[in-house]
Amino acid sequence: MSELLCYNLPVNAKGSNNLLNIFGGIDVINLLITILVLSLSISVHEASHAYAAFRMGDDTAALSGRMTLNPLKHIDPLGFLMFLVLGIGYAKPVPINPARFTEAKSTRQGIVYTSLWGPLSNIILGTISWFFYCLIYTAAMGFGWIGSPVVLVFLQLFVNLYVVNMWLAVFNLLPVPPLDGYKIFGALLPQNIYYKIMQQERIIGLVFIVIVVFFRGALSTVLNWILLPFDFIIRQPISWVFQQIQAALGLPPMVF
Repeated sequence: MSELLCYNLPVNAKGSNNLLNIFGGIDVINLLITILVLSLSISVHEASHAYAAFRMGDDTAALSGRMTLNPLKHIDPLGFLMFLVLGIGYAKPVPINPARFTEAKSTRQGIVYTSLWGPLSNIILGTISWFFYCLIYTAAMGFGWIGSPVVLVFLQLFVNLYVVNMWLAVFNLLPVPPLDGYKIFGALLPQNIYYKIMQQERIIGLVFIVIVVFFRGALSTVLNWILLPFDFIIRQPISWVFQQIQAALGLPPMVF
């Protein structure tokens, strides 16, 4: 099955995070930003899987052209459309052959390592994005550009990159097949049980999609609670550092 991904967006200035608003029309700027954010975030996630597999000795994904940030190599058109409409979709699966994990101590260790790098890459990209959000905000305040449309677009871009990547990371860490989390935490299961569950990956994945679509509010609540420690470790320290810089420059402190 293709890799399942889910994301959430911050509420925009118009009070909505719905990209394809049937009643209010399409928010073109927000839509373009989100297409860029999703394209980059998905590409980083999938390319990281490919690179991790390569590090483990498997060059299957590399030979398939998947060790790249080119979104055309990773995006599935239908899965991407589902992202825009439903907030959940899928990307092209990265071809991996665990039998070729010559650098891993065991096949399961190679699977865990390869799976972990997807969510980890999103956390890294999210951290970098929040840093640039704070940097641009501080510079814009200092030069009096905070109301500039260009600045506002970049601020929206980086805040969306942060939110989407943290969501992608946490969602993918859920221990449900076909998510990365199952391949990571499933390593704790007896091998026969692990592979029996993996044989039902497609059915479980389809059921999980239905649950996510119809119980999105409940899922959002759960993931937001899981995100709290990540927020405390990543976003708040970066914001605090920039607040000190803003105070030293005599600028109004950034509210976050």
